[in-house]
Amino acid sequence: MDAPEAQLLEADEPNPVRVLRPAGGSDFLLAADHAGRLIPRVLGSLGVSDSELERHIAWDIGIAGVTEALSGLLDATAVQQVYSRLVIDCNRAPDHPTSIPTISEATAIPGNEGLSAVDRETRRRAIFDPYHAAIAGLLDARSAAGRRIVLIAMHSFTPVFKGAARAVEVGVLYHHPTPLSRTMLDLLRAEGDLTVGDNQPYAITDTSDYTVPVHGEGRGLDHVEIEIRQDLIADRAGQAAWAQRMARLLMVAASRQLSFRDAPQGQTRSP
Repeated sequence: MDAPEAQLLEADEPNPVRVLRPAGGSDFLLAADHAGRLIPRVLGSLGVSDSELERHIAWDIGIAGVTEALSGLLDATAVQQVYSRLVIDCNRAPDHPTSIPTISEATAIPGNEGLSAVDRETRRRAIFDPYHAAIAGLLDARSAAGRRIVLIAMHSFTPVFKGAARAVEVGVLYHHPTPLSRTMLDLLRAEGDLTVGDNQPYAITDTSDYTVPVHGEGRGLDHVEIEIRQDLIADRAGQAAWAQRMARLLMVAASRQLSFRDAPQGQTRSP
């Protein structure tokens, strides 16, 4: 059972939210729901071995490094969650069955068994709420200032899932298609050296996901979720290469969207 809320995170433990470049000048705001794999000290290891906690079940391998580098290249604000999704998944509504999983893929999570409503609320208040409050606060401030906002949700996925290999190397995810999702699909496919997934290896729904439906769709923002296969970004070289690629393509996409928005009504423009 969890400790009382005030003690879930001790004073010397990291804040659940890491904000990079809060005053970034870019229209893009990056969100990495599964950037970290820390577990509050009071919860021990949740009964999970160290080797399992290094796997994708605990975090999105490589996405923190990609997001940090991309933030620098774009001068974009980025919000990262530093605690493991096994403590509480910040891309699930708190009442969703997988918000605090008792099993992830084939791995049991004993420390999540038999939690009371108070236990679950403790985790939500300590970790989930601050993360999404940080995103909401940044979006509110930009909206109040009249700034254009483009939300990019950053994730990674496994090359093999439950024994099945995944050929997709990068996925463009959306619940309902957005101008940015369509443009990024076109741009990534035009690279010529990638296997690109259209709502693969996952598809966003408003019940299984949280960040895009709430902060993107809920506010009417242009947005997209990018999923990069984790073996491509497991080291710093891969993270840097993908950050550079994504920065280049996102800048092209942003330019196209602005050109389309600003074109006189009825005027034909080149793609």
